[in-house]
Formats: sequence, structure tokens, C-alpha cells
Amino acid sequence: MGSVQPPAHQEVQEVEVAVVGCGPVGALTANLLGARGVTTLVVERNAAPHGQPRAFSCDDEALRIYQQAGLLDEVRDETIAPPLVEYVNRAGRVFARMKLSETDFGYGHAPLRFFDQPRLEHTLRAGLDRFPHVRLALGAELVGLTQDEDGVTVLLSDVATGRRRAVRARYVLGCDGARSATRAAVRIPLSGASYAEPWLAVSGDVPPDAVRVPDTRFVCDWRRPAFVSPGAAGSYRMEFMLRPGETEDEVRRPETVAALVSPYVDPDRFAVTRAVVYTFHHLVAQRWRAGRVFLLGDAAHQMPPFMGQGLCSGLRDAANLSWKLSLVLSGAAGPAVLDTYETERRPHTVEMARTSVRLGHVFLARNRIAAWMRDTALRAVQTVPRVRRFVERFEFKPVPAYRRGLMAGGRRDGVVGTMFPQPRVLVPGAPGGRLLDEALGDGFVVLGSAGVAGPHGARWQGPPVRFVAVHPAGTPLAGLPEKSGDCGYERIDVVDADGVLGGWLRRHGADLVVLRPDRFVFALVVAGGIERAGRDLSAALGAPTSFSGAAGGRAAA
Repeated sequence: MGSVQPPAHQEVQEVEVAVVGCGPVGALTANLLGARGVTTLVVERNAAPHGQPRAFSCDDEALRIYQQAGLLDEVRDETIAPPLVEYVNRAGRVFARMKLSETDFGYGHAPLRFFDQPRLEHTLRAGLDRFPHVRLALGAELVGLTQDEDGVTVLLSDVATGRRRAVRARYVLGCDGARSATRAAVRIPLSGASYAEPWLAVSGDVPPDAVRVPDTRFVCDWRRPAFVSPGAAGSYRMEFMLRPGETEDEVRRPETVAALVSPYVDPDRFAVTRAVVYTFHHLVAQRWRAGRVFLLGDAAHQMPPFMGQGLCSGLRDAANLSWKLSLVLSGAAGPAVLDTYETERRPHTVEMARTSVRLGHVFLARNRIAAWMRDTALRAVQTVPRVRRFVERFEFKPVPAYRRGLMAGGRRDGVVGTMFPQPRVLVPGAPGGRLLDEALGDGFVVLGSAGVAGPHGARWQGPPVRFVAVHPAGTPLAGLPEKSGDCGYERIDVVDADGVLGGWLRRHGADLVVLRPDRFVFALVVAGGIERAGRDLSAALGAPTSFSGAAGGRAAA
């Protein structure tokens, strides 16, 4: 796209961030930015919600991100958590099982939940109404983009009238999907592979007594692999690989769909809401940034569906980039911090995609002998208790961790660079307890035992943080202050109800831990190293060397 000139005699709207695309990733990104006070314009080509149940699943990390956006209850109330996932052969015999109801990665939520995408998008868009500084422009599409040292000029066209207008933004985020106009505008190519096998995805609504298979299953039938599962709000999702010679028109006929779904639901009582043929991809943009333009979600990467991680990866992008943008826009961090977005996110995304491909190889054995060998081998290795646990507890899923990036030393070192756990804690004013992140706020945190976090807070000379003093289980809440602060920082007190936080610190030999706003570990600290930790964080942010004020979001930075 060439040079952008605003229409004559038209005032150019100015915002800090323009988000292109208001699917789940774009809408979540705008909520995260809105919560941090960033003036944001969200541009969506479609004038009405698409209403299609495309994405289907999210994980515990995604729920934690929705929680950070202040939308946990609204999202979680519209999802269901499957207790298990089974891998069965053509005869329905189970050869592998993931016991999700017994799996807890420690991040505060169930490891897998299913949702209805139209409902999710409605919830995320409604969340934008909380922020007067966030505006959603429907029926507008990106048709031009130019950038300079100070910002980006975006040319938008009204889809209905063709009328054009210009918007000036400090940064532009392309959240506009696999066919991203933003990616095309900055001429970033994709690399990777597309898979030739087409699939029929069928979604619909069904009453409970018309469900014939109530569990989530990968049906590893070498003649026609399939995925079937109950979904949220009385829905049911099924996907079937097409056989050689089958056409899209043929498999989408009502009688064909009825025959395919019949083993799993009563076709006479199954109301189809979507039946489309698709092929899946393993593609990654060659770079995720061009100057002041960033790519997120499917605009940056696309992966096979076997881990259910396509949307989740986009949500992780949003969680990683939004707080960094907020700090840079407020002047609390230097622009170089934004380089860590791709440095951190790309390797984890590539690893997740490769795991999905490997899982697909298990799922997609395409002849009788290969399927028999797979079933036999998996049953045999699972007689070993440790191997069985590895499968049943979903331990093959890549852990949320960054190899290099914004962390002390610049690279992962043990738990530095990994996601911190989120247990339930007790706090004054909420004796029933709450998830840890709700007590931490939305800025940087220094967390440690009460005897260390309090006395050493006065020695902190880095960016604004919230000190969290952890008291052992059994500590009476009545004797704890609800909030206190001095020496330029804020302190809160929590009771470690289940001993998770104290156990984590002891296990890793730390007195204190410095957490980023996205709750990844920036640094481990022993009591005498608090000054160095502050200097390290200041250096990593490229921020001023002296700070004042309490911790918090953008306004406090």
C-alpha cells in the first residue's frame, strides 16, 4: 500500500494505538490496553458479528489473561471444562487418555475449557464499553498505511459507502487474521506449510438426551479421523477428515452430515449452525514487527488444531505486548522494550505448533498397519507409570516460558522467564480468599515472605512496584493491614492459604521474586540483592534511574 494522504478538509483522528480486527484477539488486546488507560481505536471490517463458532477451546493461561483484562467471570461463566480427553481407535477402544479433571498446572484455572465463539466475542466487545478512551469502529477496513518516526497514518474506508478517513496512531496492531490486510500493508511474507488434507467442521446445538458420546474424543480411525466433543451452552463440535475423492459439496449435504454425526449425536435433534470445509496450516510470519506496526494472532502465526492452541497463542501475544506498549507510551520504558515481543513469543509459538504437528502424526495414521502399531505402542508404553502420567496429565504441553527477553540476565535461568503460579490467597477485606493476581494489581510486583518483603522494601530503587508480603497459613487476617505504603512503594499483605507461595520460594532458594505485569518471573532475589534487582529492572526497561510513586498501571508509571 502506497503513501496515505488524508481526505481534504478532514480532521485526522489521533489515538495512541489502532487495533485492526475485532475478533477475539483484537477485542482482548483492546480490553488490555483500555484497562491500562491507552487511547485505542479498534477497526473491524464486518458491521455485524460474524456469528460463526470457529475457535472452540482455551486453556488455563488464556483464562488467566481474561482475568487480567477484568473479564474472568463473564468469560468463565460461558464455558465448560471437559473432565477428560480420550484417544480411541476405529472400534472405540481407548488407547490414550488425558485426565484433565486431575490436572492442575498451578495457574488458577482448569487446563482446558470449551466456549462458544459468538458469545465470547460479544463478552469481549461489551468489555470495551468500560473504557471511554476505547472506541470500536465497525464496517471500516484498512486500505492504506504509512509510517514515520513519530507514528503511523492509517487510511480507513467505510465498507458500505466507500468514504475514506485517516487516523493517526503511535502504533498499529494487526489482529486481522490469517488474511491480514495489516500484514499485506507492511509486506511481511509467511513461511511454513499448508496441509493438503481437507476437513469438515460441523457445529450445532443438541439437547443433552440426544448426545450419544458425552466425552471429548479424538477418533483415530485410519479411514476417517475425527474429533468430537460437547461444547458450551448445549453445543456439540465435530470435525471429520475428507477421504480421497470426496468434494466439499458432497460432504456438506444434509444427508452426508447426518450420517457422519450419527454415531455421536441424534442427527434428527442436532441443529447444525456451521458446516464448512477447511485445511489447516503451519505458517509463521517472517517477522512480527515492521517499525511501529505489530502482528498478533493468526496474522503472525497459524498452527494445526490438534492442541487447540491457535487462539490461545494469539491471546498470549496480546498479554505480552499490551503492557509493554503501555509503559513505552507513558515514557516508563524505552522503545527497545517492544523488540522483546517477538523475541519472547516466537520461540514458544513455534514450539507449540511443532507439538501440535507431532500430536497430529499420532492422530492421523492413514493405514491399518500404522494405526495398529500406534495403538499397540501407546498401550505398551503407558504400562510404565511415569509415561502414563506424562500422557494423562497433559505434560507434553510446552510450559509457558521465554528463552530470551525482558528478564534479569536477558535469558531464561531456571524459573526466571517462566510463568509464576497463581494460588488462592487470603487478604484483609476478603476472608473467603481470591486468586493471587487479583491482589497483585497490574504492575510490577516484588513478592516474598513478610519478614523480608517489608523490611527490604525501603531499599528498592527501581521502577514503581507493589511489594507483597506473604504470611504463612493460619495467620489471622484481623492483624494485617489492608494496604500500606511508604518510601515510594505500595505494600499489601496476603496469607498463603495452601503454602504454595512459601513452598515455591523455598524450592528455588529465593527470599523474593520480581514479577512482570504479565506474571512471568523477571528475577529471583536473596535479601541482600534487592538494590541490584531494582537496577536490573530499570536497565531492562531502558527507564529513568530514579522513580517515585506507587505501583500500578500506566497512570502510575
